[in-house]
Amino acid sequence: MTLDQILASLFPAGHSVGVTDGLITGEGPFGGGRLVVVGLDGDTPLGVEGALVLSRAVLDAIKAGESAGSRAPILVAVDSDSQRMSRRDELLGLYECLAHLAKTLLLADRLGHPTVGLIYGHSAAGAFIATALATRVLAALPGAHPSVMDLPSVARVTKLPLDRLEAMATSTPVFAPGLDNMVATGAVHAVLDPAQPLDGQLSALIADLPAGDIRDRLGRARGGRPVAQAIAERVVRQARGG
Repeated sequence: MTLDQILASLFPAGHSVGVTDGLITGEGPFGGGRLVVVGLDGDTPLGVEGALVLSRAVLDAIKAGESAGSRAPILVAVDSDSQRMSRRDELLGLYECLAHLAKTLLLADRLGHPTVGLIYGHSAAGAFIATALATRVLAALPGAHPSVMDLPSVARVTKLPLDRLEAMATSTPVFAPGLDNMVATGAVHAVLDPAQPLDGQLSALIADLPAGDIRDRLGRARGGRPVAQAIAERVVRQARGG
């Protein structure tokens, strides 16, 4: 689905969501209230300016919620490249800007704004982590292709042959890119049906949001992260001195 199709399915009565330089901001009527939409379209890389624009949009939604006494859900729609690979962005502290964006989404969630990611195209690396993965749950549409790091990049970092990594990726979901693997590891909570109205599917997803981050449990149940939950529980015990 294209972004226009997604927005038409989410907001049959119309909306004020727009795209400027690949950055998505705006809102529309949703479930008797409103739905705030931020994100990236058109395989756009996420740079310093983009991260700050999206962060401001999330903080504005938080302020509006405080004034109105209601916490609008925030949808993070993503079709992006990775973070912008430029020396300028790195020198300006891109990593801090990406962290700031992720923290605004975590703050919104903590303050009562349901946060849902929706990946409908590509996304990778820092851009993927700071947007889609910073929400309470991440949904996807068929055809999406998320990855934390593509295999050629993994080969350069690990110094392992690409063909060996490709063979490993066929049997180790936690290691491999792609939608099916992200579902298996629990990173993608649900895959939506583009043949059905998205407003109802998103409403149902928000109504059934887990109380916390359950990606490790989903990954274990789906067979993609068999030891993740045990490791998480051990870390918690150690942090509590147990």
